[in-house]
Amino acid sequence: MSTFNVGLKKTIDNSYDIEIGYKLFDKLVADLKAGLVRNIKKFAVITDSDVQNLYAVPIAERLGRAGYIVDLFAFPSGEKSKTRETKAILEDALLERDYKRDCCIIAVGGGVVTDLAGFLAGTFGRGVPFINYATTILSAADASIGGKTAVDTPLATNLIGLFNQPKKVYIDIEAWKTLPTRHVYNGMAEMIKHACLADVQLFYYLFDNLDKIYKFDREACEYVTEANCRIKYNVVMQDEKENGLREILNLGHTVGRAIETVSDYRLLHGEAVAIGLVAQAKLSRKLGYMNDDELNAVISLLYKASLPIAIPDYIDKEALVKKLYTDKKVRNGQLRFVLQSGIGSVMQFGDNVFATPISESLAREIIYQCK
Repeated sequence: MSTFNVGLKKTIDNSYDIEIGYKLFDKLVADLKAGLVRNIKKFAVITDSDVQNLYAVPIAERLGRAGYIVDLFAFPSGEKSKTRETKAILEDALLERDYKRDCCIIAVGGGVVTDLAGFLAGTFGRGVPFINYATTILSAADASIGGKTAVDTPLATNLIGLFNQPKKVYIDIEAWKTLPTRHVYNGMAEMIKHACLADVQLFYYLFDNLDKIYKFDREACEYVTEANCRIKYNVVMQDEKENGLREILNLGHTVGRAIETVSDYRLLHGEAVAIGLVAQAKLSRKLGYMNDDELNAVISLLYKASLPIAIPDYIDKEALVKKLYTDKKVRNGQLRFVLQSGIGSVMQFGDNVFATPISESLAREIIYQCK
C-alpha cells in the first residue's frame, strides 16, 4: 500500500472594495478598463424584470460602447425566483451564448439577484469572477456584501449555496429613489438589525433621522450606508465562512426567515426580519438580556420605520414553529437563537459561540406573543 499527500496549502486574498456613490455606471466601466477583472472581455449582466430597464440595460449599453462583449439575462423579480430552477435556466442561457470560463458576471439588482448570480458565478465553469451592483437598500445593507450566495427550496431558505466573494461591490444610492415605498421600508430592517447587534449610536441615529433617510437626504443616506458596510465587513473579515462570530448577522433571522417562507413570500424579506427582530427581542427580555426600555425601543424603531411588528393573522403559528427547524443554525435537532444584549451588542455564550439553544416550547411561547 502507498499513501500520497496532496499538498495544496495556499494563501487566498479575497479582499475587495465597496464603492458607495451615485450613478456609478461609468465608474464601473472605468474600473473594468483599469483591470478590475484583468483582461476579461466578455460579460454577462444578470438582473431581474424590475431592474432590467432602469439599470441593467444602461450598464450593458455602456459596456458595449466600451468595446466589451456583453449579454443581458433577466428573470422574474421576487424571492420566488431565487431557486435552483432559475439558476439552471440562467446557466443554460449562458451556455447557449457560448459563455465559458473567460467571462465575468455582473449582478445588477437587489438581494435576490446578488444571491443568485453570485451562486451561479461560483459554479459556472467551476468558478468565474463576479461584481455586485446593488440597487436596493436591502442589498446595500446586507445582501451584496460578505459573499454569502444561495438559493431557496420549498423546504428551506439559503441552505443550498456557497461562500463566494465578489471582485467589487457598487452601492448606488441614487437607485433608492426608484424603489417602491414598500421596498424602501423593507431595506431599513437590515439596517436596524445591524444597529441592534453592533452600534447603539447608529440605532439612535436611525431613530432621529428616519424621515431624512426616507426623503433620500444625501448626508443621512451616506452615513447609514457607510455604518452598515462597516458593521458587516468587520464581522466578515473576522469570520468569512461563519464558523462563529458571523452568526450574529442572523439576528432576527431564525423567526424571520421562517415567517418569510410560511407566508409564501407575501412578506418581503425585511418585513419578515422585522417581526423576527421583535421575537428575538422578546426572547432576550424574557431571558434577562434586555430590559423593558430596550425592548420597547427596538419595537418602537421598527414601528417608526413603517415595518411590521406582529405576525399576520394569516400565518399558521404551528406551521411557523415547525419551519424554525429549517434554520441553518440548528444543531443536532436543537433550535438556536442569536440574542441581543441590550442595544448595540449581542450575547456571547462561550468561546466563539454566539447562538444559544432554545427549547421548542419557549420558541412557541414567544411566537404566540408576537401578535
